[in-house]
Amino acid sequence: MANATGLVTIDEPLSPAAEAYRTLRMNLQFAALDKRLRSILITSPGAGEGKTTVLANLGVTMAQVEQRVLLVDCDLRKPQLHTFFGLTNERGLTTMVLEEEAFAHPPVQETAIPNLRVLPSGALPPRPADLLGSQRMEKVLARLEEEADILLFDAPPLMAAADAVVLATKVDGVLLVVSAGQTKREQTQRALERLAKVNAHVVGAVLNNAPLEDIVQGYYR
Repeated sequence: MANATGLVTIDEPLSPAAEAYRTLRMNLQFAALDKRLRSILITSPGAGEGKTTVLANLGVTMAQVEQRVLLVDCDLRKPQLHTFFGLTNERGLTTMVLEEEAFAHPPVQETAIPNLRVLPSGALPPRPADLLGSQRMEKVLARLEEEADILLFDAPPLMAAADAVVLATKVDGVLLVVSAGQTKREQTQRALERLAKVNAHVVGAVLNNAPLEDIVQGYYR
């Protein structure tokens, strides 16, 4: 069982950042009052905006309230999710697509956090968008729903590839991560337009790297 490292919800559970992730978890629960969110895609307009960090920490907070959480790395171009938990990336999502044995017994990996498991990307395919949009992928997603109460999917940035748009049509909701001082308003608008064209259900957005207000800093200090 691997240890989680570099996760603020584990390393600094009383910090303002960790509290923000718990608030995000609560907000998503309220967003699911009308329709339960079993699968959420987390992406961003561009690279380096913190989508994988948000996904990993959100997954931890969900697991801490005794939900069975499965984090799935669908970034088949630059997978990073396994590194947050010190896991290997030899077998994973693409293995399930290609092998019947892996489909029947998904190669998910345990983490040090109870109720939290990870399915890495596995070997990287030559055409990720084609694989993610295939009928076989739909069967894989249905199979994974049997493994957890909630699935969190990591995907490449919306403006970098079609992968996230393809996946957005197959999940219950999409959470968009933007970075303060980095993400341009125009990029965010174009990303939302791409999601709207496929009728994706955008459940909200996360403003990452925002400076804490003085009053919040004083309270936690």
